[in-house]
Amino acid sequence: MAKTKSTKKFEKTHLKGALEKRKSVAKLKQRHQALDKKKAKKARDAEFSKGPEAVDGAKPKSNKREAAVAEMSVDEFFGGGFDDIINAEVERSKKTPGKLGKRKRAEGNTAVAPTTLDLLSDGDEASDSGLSAQEDMVVASDSEADAQNGDLDVGMNQKAMDDLAKQDPDFYNFLKENDPEALAFDADLNEVDELSAAGSDEADEPPKKKKKKTKKSKQALEEPEPFIDENELTAEKVSKWKNLLEEQNSLRAAKEVVLAFRSAAHLNEDEDDPAPHKYTINSPDVYNDILVLALKQIPNVIQYHIPIKESASGKVHFQADGKKFRNLTNLLKSYTASALHLLGTLSDDNTLKVTISALTPILPYLLSFRKLLKVLIKTVVSFWARPASSDSTRITAFLVLRRLVVLGDKGVRESTLKAVYQGLLQGSRTTNSNTIKGINLMKNSAAELWGIDQQIGYTTAFTSIRQLAIHLRNSIVHNKNESYKQVYNWQYVHALDFWSCVLAEHCNPLKEAEAGKESLLRPLIFPCVQVTIGAMRLIPSSTYFPLRFLLYRSLLRISRATGTFIPLAPFLLEVLESAEMKKPAKSTTKVSPLDFGLNFKAQKAYVKTRVYQDGVGEQVVELLSEFFYLHCTNIAFPELALPVIIMLKRWLKQNRKKSSGNGNRKVESNIVILVQRLEANSKFIEEKRAKVEFAPKDRSQVEAFLRDFELGQTPVGAFVESQRTLRKERTKEEEEAREEERKRRERVEKEEKRQEDDDGFSGFEDEEEDDDEADSDIPRDIDMEGVDEYEGEDGDDA
Repeated sequence: MAKTKSTKKFEKTHLKGALEKRKSVAKLKQRHQALDKKKAKKARDAEFSKGPEAVDGAKPKSNKREAAVAEMSVDEFFGGGFDDIINAEVERSKKTPGKLGKRKRAEGNTAVAPTTLDLLSDGDEASDSGLSAQEDMVVASDSEADAQNGDLDVGMNQKAMDDLAKQDPDFYNFLKENDPEALAFDADLNEVDELSAAGSDEADEPPKKKKKKTKKSKQALEEPEPFIDENELTAEKVSKWKNLLEEQNSLRAAKEVVLAFRSAAHLNEDEDDPAPHKYTINSPDVYNDILVLALKQIPNVIQYHIPIKESASGKVHFQADGKKFRNLTNLLKSYTASALHLLGTLSDDNTLKVTISALTPILPYLLSFRKLLKVLIKTVVSFWARPASSDSTRITAFLVLRRLVVLGDKGVRESTLKAVYQGLLQGSRTTNSNTIKGINLMKNSAAELWGIDQQIGYTTAFTSIRQLAIHLRNSIVHNKNESYKQVYNWQYVHALDFWSCVLAEHCNPLKEAEAGKESLLRPLIFPCVQVTIGAMRLIPSSTYFPLRFLLYRSLLRISRATGTFIPLAPFLLEVLESAEMKKPAKSTTKVSPLDFGLNFKAQKAYVKTRVYQDGVGEQVVELLSEFFYLHCTNIAFPELALPVIIMLKRWLKQNRKKSSGNGNRKVESNIVILVQRLEANSKFIEEKRAKVEFAPKDRSQVEAFLRDFELGQTPVGAFVESQRTLRKERTKEEEEAREEERKRRERVEKEEKRQEDDDGFSGFEDEEEDDDEADSDIPRDIDMEGVDEYEGEDGDDA
């Protein structure tokens, strides 16, 4: 519709001013609304501090100092604004002598803030939910301040109250009797200080009247009394809380348990802290009981009061805008922070698993607390990636991370995936026989996370693979001394291997058929393969043949799982054409066979030795046979194997010459067997395809050729499967030998320690005689040659 002349004129002359006027009016309206909120807040604070009668106009009777304090708001009171009034009163009391014992107080005490007991009522809603009216007000105000400012107001600290107790003890006692909450401070987690008031054991008791001190009572006070710590946590208290949580799901008991759990998590810490925790724990049994109670029952209580509904897709729903969730916010934060702090002090696997698994039920409630969630992810990932963690601890931590990826939004998922990848790289820095199982467990478990949300998984995977490509490019372009070490290290090797696991896991044709669409991660196969091949060929020297074999296995995994053809045979033929495999090797007995799965570099002692040459020959035959095993039923197998057969026969012919051969009959015999198997498999395929009636252009028939034929019945398949069985048996024997060596080492250490203890004990009777006996009895020269050799190999790998 065309605009009228008046409309165009208005847009040209008046539209800009009208929009600016609207914006100014909106800002003014927001300002007035903010002022109204501040006035309402001040009114609530005045009612809290002065009492309802004072707000209505009644002037309570009190002395000048109490009146001056009562006129202030709660923010001014806890912000330290009354210091000047107190100091002026102290100066005046110094000038005017008088007896403190005869000082009069206000009769009604109406100007003093109501205590928790005054705000609680038997028929109140707080009795059902376990929260007092005062806590509702405090938690609501804290939530508003947290939403606006991002942090909670700490207010008055313990030091100021200690100074107040020294300068004006009467006023300090007055606050202690009428409003003990004003004296409760904690610098670590001040957001849960108000929890201690409503859940105390004395909250159900009626307030006692103050008795006048008689001479007899004064004399009794002067006499020493036995010290009784009222805040000491006992088994009776824990048992009482346990019954309340199991039978009634009491929130008051839950708050006390959280405070006690917090004290247990920070046990024997900050002993000089002026603001100690509420409870003290002196018994190991009580410590264990409170930990078990908190870790097992608190999540159940929270789920009881705020039930969670989970959809079929894994999404959860609960009433996040309700009053109960707002009131339980501080409890959730305190409980989670205490559990995370406790994890840093634990070393027992069972306790670690229980503590980590206790975080899983409360994850849906923590999604809105981003700062706390960030700390949680970092802590759980550290235990998942720590080399000292057991397999059960890793699995428990992974379940928490997986649950978080399923429940979280895109931001939470991306943060979790990045943290997991960084933890994997840090945990794989040291690779030896003791850590390789944990590293493989991490790679296999973490690969699952990238398929939960493949859009986020593609973004993070592409960024990481691109970073690996940049490192490789810098090593090639800036060809300086040791620039290759950016690529040739365990972290880089494990990173490439991990992405091969991710692609093999989620680009599988079977999974894609089940999902009904192609995986979003499939476009990453090409860049990952290109980077891996570039890393393999960066330094073609024989020193880094183990790294080439490790990356070769990663490419085999991708090709096997995704059905992608990768021409891998030339990279192994390059190894055979190297000087290491053509020239005669020197025999040596000083080194043991190199473990190619735990080394990416051969030490100088291995290069040009017969042991190393035998190992390289075995790896070439094994990996070549594994490559052809993937295509042993393919209709084009004869054409695929023919160039390799020609190259291997040419190598055998040159090797048999006395002048130019290496003279290694072991490697030669293995390659002869491989050539025979390849030729037999080629004849087998030629016989099968001689009976077909379709042309090569019929792709569906070509792909269906021998699809259901078992690979083990082909010549190459039978050879590969038999070799796999032999390698498994050999690996099992090596692990058993390694375990026996470890046990023998432990026995030697125990024997040495026991001998030292015996010698030290007998030295008290006859020092000189026992010293001579000790010199003759202690096994000084222990045969540790094999152990040193084994440890040196692993240490060099790391």
